[in-house]
Amino acid sequence: MNTTFPGHTLILGGGISGLSLAWFLHQRGQPVTVLDAGQRPGGSIRTEHDQGYQIELGPNSTLQKAGDTDDALGRLVKDLNLDERLIEASPVSSKRFVMHHGRLKALPDSPPKFILSTIFSPWAKLRLLAEPLIGWVHHEEHIAEFVTRRLGREFLDYAIDPFISGVYAGDPGSLSVAAAAPKIHQLEQSWGSLIVGGIMVGKKNKAMGMPRGRLVTFDGGLELLPATITARLPAGTVRTGIEVITVRPVEGGWQVEWRNPQGERGLERAERVVLAMPAHAAAKALFTTLPAASQLLAGIAYAPVASTALGYARDQVSHPLDGFGFLLPRRERVRLLGALFSSSLFPGRAPDNKVLLTSFIGGAMDHQALTMPDPVLEAWVRKDLADTLGIRGEPELLRMTRYQQAIPQYNVGHLNRIKALDKILKAYPGIHTRANWRDGISVSDCVLNAEKLAKRMTGELPEEPEEEEGQPA
Repeated sequence: MNTTFPGHTLILGGGISGLSLAWFLHQRGQPVTVLDAGQRPGGSIRTEHDQGYQIELGPNSTLQKAGDTDDALGRLVKDLNLDERLIEASPVSSKRFVMHHGRLKALPDSPPKFILSTIFSPWAKLRLLAEPLIGWVHHEEHIAEFVTRRLGREFLDYAIDPFISGVYAGDPGSLSVAAAAPKIHQLEQSWGSLIVGGIMVGKKNKAMGMPRGRLVTFDGGLELLPATITARLPAGTVRTGIEVITVRPVEGGWQVEWRNPQGERGLERAERVVLAMPAHAAAKALFTTLPAASQLLAGIAYAPVASTALGYARDQVSHPLDGFGFLLPRRERVRLLGALFSSSLFPGRAPDNKVLLTSFIGGAMDHQALTMPDPVLEAWVRKDLADTLGIRGEPELLRMTRYQQAIPQYNVGHLNRIKALDKILKAYPGIHTRANWRDGISVSDCVLNAEKLAKRMTGELPEEPEEEEGQPA
């Protein structure tokens, strides 16, 4: 048993949330240990190389946020001396396609392009004129209800529905707008209108010289970030292949029982423990000791997703691939969720005269997809891609990665679930939660939230005030 106790923090989970928190605590002189069930740190962030292709098996990039307050990712990159290895996406990344009546069309990214766009009907465009006049509702809405109320059905079908599929692989009829799209929700709360709020926030940011942010990765792939954190922490800080069995409060701190791949069990004790693992794993760890908290965690749903990297010769693909990628509204009746034009976004993703595409299938609305055997699912992916992009022949590279529990779903009631969980854990000093099932799912969100928690744990920031029960603000 590790008897390290006073001042020590055990972080359970070695994804980007846990590793970032470990780094920020280490920078503040705090001793930490990270226990991770995987064989390599980083969680779903994995980069591999095959036949000259650089393949991302999990997240493909992240948004480096603008402004000193939110750019924790930038601070982390600087601390790790990775500035020169950070690369920004090609300018074509601002162009995104959506399927409309069987054809890919570029989503408009400016008012003039919106007026000329054939994706939305004249009625849908006129419908926007009424948006500033629409009032609030006094209950928590799912995204489909919110968007239909404020913008109309066409915007839900051809703008928001595919976007939600791309980010959450989720169901707009289940995801909470306050939890899953808090900035959009806040525009209504602050300004009474998405259009007015968007204009006012845009003017404010422009006056302050604040860009929206930039899409980035690293020249060696996104896995360079967790790998570098692990390497820069003191030797032995990050321990992989360790399955957490039980987390229990003990006098003066916390005790964690674990099991390694050989079946050997052990105990760790620390003054503080942080649950930075997936919600279902955290629920299992608390099942016998804090059953009410366990039940709340077990109720967080996840969407299954299969990510497939496909490499083709450039002349096999008819589409110019001059954008970020494409999204597929469900009403188009194409099973694929969408695809990234990976080799168009960043250099070094494919050999010369080759292209790399990364497609996604499954999601909260299509659990059945991931029950198919690999050959069947791969054939489905190839057919949908071929039909959409005009691809001839077979790929020279095909690499499918399945995630049965890929993306946490911030469904209606999620914010109150998190509030209830925090209220239970508040009665047990020294336990914290920090993972992508709360407060944002992106890599940059996870890094920012880890930095905030490190500051709270070391007294640089005050503890967050306890919010009243009820509807989310």
